[in-house]
Amino acid sequence: MAHAQGRRLTIAPSLLAADFTRLKDEVRAIEAAGADWLHLDVMDGHFVPNLSFGPLVLKALRPHTRLPFDVHLMISPVDPYIAAFAEAGADHISLHPEAGPHPHRSLQVIRSLGKRAGVVLNPATPVEAVAWLLELADIVLVMTVNPGFGGQAFLPSQLAKLVALRRMIAAADHPIALAVDGGIAPDTARLAVQAGADTLIAGTAVFGTTDYAVAIGALRAAGAVAIADPHANDPHTTGTTE
Repeated sequence: MAHAQGRRLTIAPSLLAADFTRLKDEVRAIEAAGADWLHLDVMDGHFVPNLSFGPLVLKALRPHTRLPFDVHLMISPVDPYIAAFAEAGADHISLHPEAGPHPHRSLQVIRSLGKRAGVVLNPATPVEAVAWLLELADIVLVMTVNPGFGGQAFLPSQLAKLVALRRMIAAADHPIALAVDGGIAPDTARLAVQAGADTLIAGTAVFGTTDYAVAIGALRAAGAVAIADPHANDPHTTGTTE
């Protein structure tokens, strides 16, 4: 199995699980609690079966935190919205290969705007979908749930995808973060890091607790277990929970 030896873990709480009646306070709280990025799921009700928020929310929150805004666009067609999210304060913009006719060009546009570019793989999307996009990718995000709603159960079938992508990234000529999102809690975080992930996106595992610093620390500690002993939580022998 691939492992995360020598890689630093990034923890990115997902705003989708925050208290929407007090977003400014929530964003400040997770920064103070030690988060590395703020992950923002943008849903259009078409590409995924839910609606979330748009560029105006990013713009409103941008003055209240120094955290990088890691924006996941679940929008189709995605191209008409890239510039708006860049202007609103996104630092990273990730998209799905299925969300537009020319994902290579879309990644070029993101980079031309001075942002880090990401590619997102749904559970049914094969790793081959990114083979010719890695040259333009700063982030590859593996969805370990079907996107659209928070609080879903982790899909262990996606661990093999993380292993394969870690090998592909190792052969690339520039740094690429390997992120995982969906059902991430300390137990599944260990499995994901063991399989090759270095960036953990977690919603309810952070915002669903009363102490964000403790929750973020638990995710870091779980990842550290996998880094120290990459075979301690082999997905072939260890169960997972939601």
